[in-house]
Amino acid sequence: MNTVTVRNITIGEGRPKICVPIVGKTREEILNEAATFITLPVDIAEWRVDWYEDVFSIQEVLDTARQLKEALGQIPVLFTFRTSKEGGEKEISPEQYAQLNKAVSESGFVDLIDVEVFIGDEIVSSIIAHAHAHGVKVIASNHDFAKTPEKDEIVRRLRKMQSLDADIPKIALMPICKKDVLTLLEATLEMSEQYADRPIITMSMAGTGGVSRLTGETFGSALTFGAASKASAPGQIGVHELKQVLDIIHKSLTI
Repeated sequence: MNTVTVRNITIGEGRPKICVPIVGKTREEILNEAATFITLPVDIAEWRVDWYEDVFSIQEVLDTARQLKEALGQIPVLFTFRTSKEGGEKEISPEQYAQLNKAVSESGFVDLIDVEVFIGDEIVSSIIAHAHAHGVKVIASNHDFAKTPEKDEIVRRLRKMQSLDADIPKIALMPICKKDVLTLLEATLEMSEQYADRPIITMSMAGTGGVSRLTGETFGSALTFGAASKASAPGQIGVHELKQVLDIIHKSLTI
């Protein structure tokens, strides 16, 4: 399997990398939160720009992205506008979504972008190609806050993301019962062992799915999300506790 390297972080080898979201509404809140990251075990910072009050001004987004990159130093930045239909804070048209992601990809201020795979194949392909042309990696994603589909459907979605040339496919699903968590883990294992030629990210949300955020190295998920000041999705674990458990699991797997 190929790995994905952003700055000095290689995704797809060793223990799952830890991504921590920044969910400030103002530039001041965003930069203040970023300033705390130097004391946290963070591999990648995710700027959840859908929380940002000035997100529909591309110039404001670019100005903040530049300052955020400076504040984070060597920590890679993942730029994410999570749409309301997939659990985000705001609605956005597909055209605006493409324009925003392309502008940020051109800026040189971010290392990765998140692209929701079901926003439309043509738009997704266009954004991915544009990002790659400017040296930016792409996480293609799908989030379902209502349910967990069958294993074969989960694998189908991840394979679709891979076929669209995303660098890292990602899926996050809500479990209705404990068996749904097992379904997600089984799909992760099948995808990673039989189909994936690049890293994948999977998780089962809420408290019930918490175990999926810890066992990526066993089942094949290369990155997990932890919370610093505020979680961006249900079930995120505090970043210090998350790293401690991941390190213990990694050590046990490499003995």
